[in-house]
Order: sequence, then C-alpha cells, then structure tokens
Amino acid sequence: MRLAIVTGGSRGLGAELCQQLAEQGYELIEFSRSAPYSFSQYIDLADPLLSAERVAKALLHFKDVTLDEVLMINNAGVLDPIGVAMNYSPHQLLANLNANFCSAILIISEVIRTFQAHSCQKRIANISSGAANKGYAGWSLYCASKAGMENFVASVAMEQKHQAQAFDVINIDPGVMDTEMQATIRTVNEVDFPDVARFIQRKETGGLIAPAQTAKAVIQIVQLATLDAGSRYVAADYFANSIEV
Repeated sequence: MRLAIVTGGSRGLGAELCQQLAEQGYELIEFSRSAPYSFSQYIDLADPLLSAERVAKALLHFKDVTLDEVLMINNAGVLDPIGVAMNYSPHQLLANLNANFCSAILIISEVIRTFQAHSCQKRIANISSGAANKGYAGWSLYCASKAGMENFVASVAMEQKHQAQAFDVINIDPGVMDTEMQATIRTVNEVDFPDVARFIQRKETGGLIAPAQTAKAVIQIVQLATLDAGSRYVAADYFANSIEV
C-alpha cells in the first residue's frame, strides 16, 4: 500500500494532487474544511490543537499497517487577511498564523510520530511560495508563515538524519498558479496590496500556470529516486516554459 496524505486538497493545486495521486494508485487521506471526497477528513486549520487531534485519529488506522510508501504533502494555506497587519484584530492574525504555520507544524509532527518506525520510503513535501523568500506589502502574515515553514522543514530534515528510519523532508515552490487565491488577489484594492496591478497583468498576459501542470511537477519531484532532504525544489524546473515567481 502506498499512502498519500494531503492537506487542503479540495481545490486548486490540492485537488489536482489528489486526482493525480489517486490515478497512480495511492491510498489517499485528504484534510480540509470542505472535506469533499470519500477519503476526506474535516479539519479547521484555524484550530491547531483540534486539527492535530483529528489527524492523529485518522492516521491511527494505518499505524500498524504494512506500507510500501508514506507521502505527505502539506498544501493547505490561506492568504487572508490581506493588508497592513496592524489594521487587523488579534483574532484575524492568529487565524492566519494558526492555519499556515501552527497547524502545519502539528500535522507534520503527527505524521512523523505515527510513521517514524516504518521502514518504507517516507517523504514529506511542504508546498511553499516565492513569498517565503521575499516580502510583500499586505502579505506580512503569509510571507512570515511561509518563511517559517521553510526553516521548520530544513530543521526537521536535519533531525531526521539521526533517525534509523528517516523521513525525507523538502520544500517545493509551486510557482504562480491560476487558482482561486490568485483570483482573490486581483480583487484587492491597491491600498491593501500595492502590487495588485502586476498580478492583474500576469493573468491578462497568460502568466499563470495551470494547477494540473504544477501538480504533475510536484509529484515528479516527490518521486525522484533520491531527494536532497531539507532543500527547496522549484516546480518550474520540472516542466517546459517555466514561469518564475
């Protein structure tokens, strides 16, 4: 059995990942608020502790199962609120950081804890962003959480080197995709997001990647014969006519 665990698989890149992994014969578990599939589990990433509990419970069924592969793709993420961080309430700030950072760390930790002793191939890919390496006015929380997750992954990869049955843990930059998140960005006013015109132009000039193409590249990366654990892979390097973030 090849087990694939995907967060935020209900739409965009996540939905394409679920579809393509299912076509390759993976047993899937998808975690999201909408939980649209028969293999979905409901979680609200704004509540990290409850999310971790539900993930742990869902994975328990597979803990003692003989597995040929464990693959986890941390794809879930939220951009809201967009705008000057100091203008939002503590509740809004925490909801963003809980979803993008705290819940992601807890869920990855549950996956590792559950399957650490398994001797099969085990890989975790964190879907990152160009925002992890560059600040954007109006995206301070998103940039901070993406940068934090990249460093968390790099550190976990170093820790795993000391484990007898190690996970390979990597970051993947998916590039700029034609998703609902991009559509939302284009509706934001310039006061809250000064770069909005550039994102509108990118859509108008065909500068967005189809999520299906990115999903194919992500799966190609996580299925490489060897991975440089802790490294940052760029999806655009795995298909032609790439578009930089």
